[in-house]
Amino acid sequence: MPTEVDVAVVGGGITGLTAAVLLARAGRSVALLEGRHLGGGTTGRSTAKVSLLQGTRLSSLADQHPPAVLSSYVEAHRAGQAWLLDFCEAHGVETQERAAVTFARSASGARTAHRELALAREHGLDASWRSDLDLPFPTSGGARLEGQAQVDPVSVVEALAAEAVSRGVQLLEGTRVERVAGREPVRVTTSAGRIHAGAVVVATGMPILDRAGWFGRMVPARSYTLALATPSRAVDAMYLSAEGGPSSRSLRDAVHPEHGPVVLVGGAGHTTGRDHPGTRLAQLRDWSARAFPEGRELAAWSAQDYVPARGLPFAGPVLPGSPHVMVAGGFAKWGMTGGVAAALAVTAQLTGSRPDWADVMDPWSRRELRSLPSLAADNAAVALELARGVVRTVRPGDRVGLGASRPVARATDDQGTTVSSLCTHLGGVVAWNDVERSWDCPLHGSRFGPRGDVLEGPATCGLRQRRS
Repeated sequence: MPTEVDVAVVGGGITGLTAAVLLARAGRSVALLEGRHLGGGTTGRSTAKVSLLQGTRLSSLADQHPPAVLSSYVEAHRAGQAWLLDFCEAHGVETQERAAVTFARSASGARTAHRELALAREHGLDASWRSDLDLPFPTSGGARLEGQAQVDPVSVVEALAAEAVSRGVQLLEGTRVERVAGREPVRVTTSAGRIHAGAVVVATGMPILDRAGWFGRMVPARSYTLALATPSRAVDAMYLSAEGGPSSRSLRDAVHPEHGPVVLVGGAGHTTGRDHPGTRLAQLRDWSARAFPEGRELAAWSAQDYVPARGLPFAGPVLPGSPHVMVAGGFAKWGMTGGVAAALAVTAQLTGSRPDWADVMDPWSRRELRSLPSLAADNAAVALELARGVVRTVRPGDRVGLGASRPVARATDDQGTTVSSLCTHLGGVVAWNDVERSWDCPLHGSRFGPRGDVLEGPATCGLRQRRS
């Protein structure tokens, strides 16, 4: 493990790996620190749509921001898309060109999709309306943008890691960052020791640094994906429904080396820790069985994304005037373009330049004021969950009780390991995720394995454990 580097990058997903490659290309010495394994978080579980038509994203942004912001958002994602596709071509990573479609299943969905179409055209995307879509269930048409792409995210991770290593980046998997402090140099305390760095890039989706209250500026969201083997290619494009919330549906095709054509069906999302994953997954399976009756399930998984209150991703200093610690995240499920754009923005800032579109990702702009109503609502929900935690049943038979000064709760896994049910981030009472066998915090999305180990932050240390 190195003791000194120019830049320490925290997080081994699409953003962290891209940043590490860009910094190494610029001649910086880099260590990348990943608590689990490369691509083990959101990136490796992504459906990896590399698209500028992003469901109803522009419509959501238009509710908070003026047209100039939307134009910069599109340009940022255009830059991220171009860089990633160029990288894939240069490194032999297969990409499949596909159209992206925002489709509707209802009259209200059609109105939303039409609005997205108008905004897409207004901001330079040559989208069109299609009344008849090649889907095996009724629709009300949709907005379609040609010339987009889809990739295998694991192949992208492997290619990025290969170039990083070839340029001298030290990839440290299984090394969890516990603390970042100081400046000139920045001290990065990890589970394996300490590194001194000239600068740090925190690319963990939800920043693990509590300064600036990043955990209160985003909502953690889990969603589910099924891989269904089908007799023939089931969809001809990358589809995302205009209807949001739990009823949202995402579709794209793939090919399994043994089972042939596959359709990936995603959706049934909810705020992490605040619903029953088994119920959500069952709903997705039921819908998929009706939409694709000949489909045979090969696998099911979920991923966690972070939706910022302001709607925009962020890439910049963790605090105003602190360019030695940069953060990037809040991609709202569009990390294959937004995550790359964020890496381009923060590395350009560290190396002395910054593209014009990067201002849209500035985490300390006046645009933050426009998110105050959404921010207040999100944090009111967090406060409610904290109160509910006092009486939550975290698992059948294990009820939270009141201690002398704070809630006390314990739960036992199948191997007899007792763990505290108080999240080590801010003390929320975790809920048992029966699908993934994890403890999920309903406050800010920290997740832990059955034995209390950290799966994802903002928590940096595991649930307290004792043998029963």
